[in-house]
Amino acid sequence: MDGNRFTEAMGAMAHAIDKNKDFLTDLDRAIGDADHGVNMARGFHAVMEKLKQAPPADLQSGLKTVAMALISTVGGASGPLYGTAFLRCAKVVKGETEISAELAARMLRAAIDGIESLGKAVPGDKTMIDALEPAYAAFSDSLKSGNNLVKCLEAACKAAEKGIEFTKTIPAKKGRASYLGERSVGHQDPGATSATILLAALTEYCRKTEKE
Repeated sequence: MDGNRFTEAMGAMAHAIDKNKDFLTDLDRAIGDADHGVNMARGFHAVMEKLKQAPPADLQSGLKTVAMALISTVGGASGPLYGTAFLRCAKVVKGETEISAELAARMLRAAIDGIESLGKAVPGDKTMIDALEPAYAAFSDSLKSGNNLVKCLEAACKAAEKGIEFTKTIPAKKGRASYLGERSVGHQDPGATSATILLAALTEYCRKTEKE
């Protein structure tokens, strides 16, 4: 994956976030600070500006650029969490030029480990982890079945979407939403939603480029 392809992939993710900015903000208004969509959109706008100013020479430098842009521009907990995820991915891809299904599995695992290490969240806390852990499990199962990157990503997306639905059934245990206790039940987690939106956008981009 060259610098142009990497920038295109990130552009697809940025577009998906911008398209869902109001939706994410509305979700966050119900149980948080009402700024998740705005913050994420600002962060990915900064990502695209950085990538256009200095096209990445390789995967690792591109992922580091994304990470630092998110950390410096996304407010709240999301910036450090997503930034850490991309930084962990950058470590995994050192020396790599193409993202295979096997490498993508390692990247996803590293990203989740980074988020869990920083945020101290576990499945059942009503966070993005409730979408990402099932996504990783589904990706891994699909990979073990011999499927290619796109098929593995599609399986991960379906699992993440189920994870979002699961967050509606449980009280929040992390962040501002945790102050609501049982009153947070019935609302889907904004972080789980944005993580799934990003995963779905990446999947669609890979599906499109696979056919080229």
